[in-house]
Amino acid sequence: MIALFLQPLIRTEVRRFDHFMAWMDRVGWSRAEHLLMVGAACLAILWSVKLVSRAVRRAVDDGNEEVTSDAERRAETLGSVLNNTARVLAVVFFLLMSLQEFGVNIGPLVAGAGIAGVALGFGAQSLVKDVISGFFLLMENQFGVGDIISVDEKHTGAVERMTLRVTQIRDAEGKAHFIPNGSVVRVVVLSKEYARAQVDVGVGYGTDIDAAIALLARIGQDLAEAWPDRVLEPTQVLGVEALGDSAVTLRTLTKTAPAKQWEVARELRRRILMAFREAGIDIPYPQRVIHHRGGASEA
Repeated sequence: MIALFLQPLIRTEVRRFDHFMAWMDRVGWSRAEHLLMVGAACLAILWSVKLVSRAVRRAVDDGNEEVTSDAERRAETLGSVLNNTARVLAVVFFLLMSLQEFGVNIGPLVAGAGIAGVALGFGAQSLVKDVISGFFLLMENQFGVGDIISVDEKHTGAVERMTLRVTQIRDAEGKAHFIPNGSVVRVVVLSKEYARAQVDVGVGYGTDIDAAIALLARIGQDLAEAWPDRVLEPTQVLGVEALGDSAVTLRTLTKTAPAKQWEVARELRRRILMAFREAGIDIPYPQRVIHHRGGASEA
């Protein structure tokens, strides 16, 4: 009884399978072969772009992992943008070729996409502004992946990712900031080619200023010899910067490798504190002198 019920269903499925195989013999295999070739071409393009990006990174790599040069940051940024753009173009090209293989006329579709793009440009002006701004940011090499930047004095951090639309930076607390490129008005790059560590030191008014300046210069020289990869030039002691209420402020500047100014400044302060203790130079605390005027009875 069950076999009699299943026989018509089996015949229907067999006929459908025969029709499918006949269609595959007529056009199916050729279309599958064309789509396979298109897919292979897209993968080859993506692979080639990846190889070019990797080759550029290797070409500009100076072998020093502790210091990232400007050329290395630019190569990393351009490689990321090229890979993302290539992936989008490969997917769009594969979809269009797939529709064409199945008999869909893509001419009106492409024309409609152009009209839709124009309409989208009017309706999404901020998006277009972000893309155009991102393009000029990359072309002018204002900053790149690995740079430490300050955007409009509101966001400060290291650039982790950069596309034509958005720039991602991560601050010292580990927070990720996604900033549209069109909203960027003013950027301060804190790691462009080199940096300077500024350290101000306060000493008491009774301190021999010339001896303190000579000691600071010697500390900076020792630091440059100990950290040649991070300190590019010995510390410059500019002299007296300010006369405060309780201290004389001495200013020092140290030329460092990109993004190393904070690390060098911390180490320099540590060495100054230890050297001042050994030399008997006190870093004064804020002091206040109070004049007390007696009353009439005392007069």
